[in-house]
Amino acid sequence: MSYPGSAPPRRPAVVLLASAVLLVMAVAALAYTVADLAVLGRTVDAFRSAAQGTSASPQQIDDVVTLLRASAALSAVVAALSAPVLVGLALGLLAGRSGVRVATWVVCGLGLLAGCCSVAVLIGERAAPLRLGDGERATAELLGLIADAYPSWWIPLNAGLSVGQCLGYLVVATLLTLPAANAWFRRHRPTVPTMPSVPPRFPPTPHQPPPAPTAPPYPPR
Repeated sequence: MSYPGSAPPRRPAVVLLASAVLLVMAVAALAYTVADLAVLGRTVDAFRSAAQGTSASPQQIDDVVTLLRASAALSAVVAALSAPVLVGLALGLLAGRSGVRVATWVVCGLGLLAGCCSVAVLIGERAAPLRLGDGERATAELLGLIADAYPSWWIPLNAGLSVGQCLGYLVVATLLTLPAANAWFRRHRPTVPTMPSVPPRFPPTPHQPPPAPTAPPYPPR
C-alpha cells in the first residue's frame, strides 16, 4: 500500500534520465577535447598558407595564430575538466544526495551561460570581418580566413554541440524539479536527531517550621 507523498522505493525515471544525460555530456566533452587538439595543427597550417596572400604582416599573422592556439587550448581544458565534474554529479544524483542536486542546478546554470557564449562567439567570428573598416583591412582578411582554415565539418559540429549543451543542461535542471525527484531526494535527506524532552523542573518549596502544639480542648483534672 502506498501513501500520498511517500518516497518511491527505487530511483525514479527522472533521476535516471538526468544522470544518463550528464554521462552522455561527459563523454561528448572528452570526445570534443580530443578532436579539438587533433585539428589544431592542421588548422594552423591551413591558416598560415591562406594568410600569405593577404596584406597582413608576419607579426599580425603570428598574433592570430597565437589567438587560435590559446582559444583551442582553453576550450580543451574546459571540456576536459567538465567531464569528471559531470560524472561526479551523475553518481551523486543516483545516490540521492540533496547537496549534489543543488550543485547540479548551479552547474546547469553555468553550462547554459557557457553554451550561449559559444554560440555568440561563432556568430561573432562570422560578423567581425564585416564590421571592420578599411583601416583594418589586414585584420579583417585574417579573421575571415579563420573559419575557412578549420575543416568543413568543424564549425557545424561546434554549433551543434553548443546548442546540444544548452538543451542538455536545461533538460537536466527541469527533470530534477519534478515531484518524483523531490520525493527521492527527500527520502535520502539526513535527519537531525532530536533530544528527548526533559520534564519541567519545579522550583523547590521553602522549608516551613513544624506547627506548634495546641492546648488540649479540656483542662486536666
